[in-house]
Formats: sequence, C-alpha cells, structure tokens
Amino acid sequence: MSTQQARFPATSRWLHWVMAVMVLTMLFIGVGMVASLSGRYHALVSIHKPLGIAILILVVVRFINRLINPPPPLPDTMPHWQRIAAKGSHFVLYALMFVMPLVGWGMLSAEPYPVVLYGPLQLPPILPQDAQLYAALRHLHTWLAYLFFATFLAHFGAALLHGLIRRDGVFESMASLARQSRRERSSARPGS
Repeated sequence: MSTQQARFPATSRWLHWVMAVMVLTMLFIGVGMVASLSGRYHALVSIHKPLGIAILILVVVRFINRLINPPPPLPDTMPHWQRIAAKGSHFVLYALMFVMPLVGWGMLSAEPYPVVLYGPLQLPPILPQDAQLYAALRHLHTWLAYLFFATFLAHFGAALLHGLIRRDGVFESMASLARQSRRERSSARPGS
C-alpha cells in the first residue's frame, strides 16, 4: 500500500541521479582497470581521473544543497533500526564520495602521475612524491572502493525494498522525476 510521502526537491533529485550514474560508471571503470590486461587500462584511467574530480566537486555541491534543502522526513512506519541504517549509509556514501577522489588524487601526487582533467588542464599535486605513501594510498583507495561498492549495493537494495515491497513512498520521494501535482502543491502551501 503506497502512502503519501514528501518528495525531495527537484535539484536534490537531479543531483542524486546524475551522481548515481557517475558513481556507477566509476565503479565499473575501476573494476575494468583492475581486470584490464590489454591496452585499455590507460584509456580507462584517462576517464577515471576527471570523473573522480567531477564527483568530488558535485558531492560538495550536493552537500551544500542538502543543507539548504533538507531531505523529507522518513515515514513514521519505518522501524527505528532502519532509520539509523538509512542515516548511517547516507553518511558513509557522502564520506566516501568525498574521501575517495582525494585519496586517489593524493595517491597520484605521491607517484607522481599527473591528474589530467582535459588536454593540458591538470591538477597540482597535493602530496609530496613518496613511493611508500603511494603504495599505502593505493591500498587504501582499493579498500575504500570495496566499501563503496558494498554501501552502494546496500543503498540500492534498500531502495528496492522501499519501492517494491514496503511501498511506503521513500523510493518515490527520490525516484519521481515528474513535477509536483496541483494537489501536492496546494497541500504544501501554508494555510492549506
């Protein structure tokens, strides 16, 4: 049974879905880089670097947007442990979307590999050149990627649970790309 649930603002929904596509692309590119035994590795890296920086920039924009446009409240029917899990997983996702590109940038700085965004446009190094630091950051980047993939799968599983089984409006609050109906707009006005 579907219940009426407040929706995220359009900007929040747009940022969510753009970043979801970017993150999913990044995860698959990362897997492809690790598994690549052919000449595709360098092509994948040339996409991986600027996409990681774009995610870093967008997560900052998304965090600011979240402060300006707080998410709608979770349904009262949601168990307490699910509320804690939802907030915790969102915190982990935001933290990883911020930390992973920085670790990658630092790792490349320590080698030193240029972080080429496009053509001659590159980012400056953020850490000194150090082979041991590079190895440690590469190892950290890999484990953070595993954690990110697991958290992403948990987030996706929870979205399916809410959208297909519970039908409590949580999924629709972010998934709906349609504009607000007149009824929703009029009920959202003060004094309605």
